[in-house]
Amino acid sequence: MSAEPLTLESVAGQAPGCRILRLNGPLTLGNLFEFQSTLRADPPQVLILDLTAVPYMDSAGMGAIINYFVSSQRAGRKLVVAGVNGRVLELFRMTKVEGLLTMKATVAEAEQAV
Repeated sequence: MSAEPLTLESVAGQAPGCRILRLNGPLTLGNLFEFQSTLRADPPQVLILDLTAVPYMDSAGMGAIINYFVSSQRAGRKLVVAGVNGRVLELFRMTKVEGLLTMKATVAEAEQAV
């Protein structure tokens, strides 16, 4: 079973200390380790996680996002999730984590919120 590709692009946000991490592809156990490594490498004060191009994720992908959220909270950093589609949002609702995360419809809205 081959993992579908996930590409990651990290760009500077408009606000100082803000980074945008754009994901393109499904976030699953098969491609999770690169995602986790990127999150751990020099975490910014504010991270906007752009999921606009993520068609789906599994529980491992969701777990990685929640783990980053928890570590960010402990370190006084902020995570904003943007561009969540209906399928991914349903996973967040089903697992009752939707209320934990700050979610915005677009990256532009997320940048305005920080």
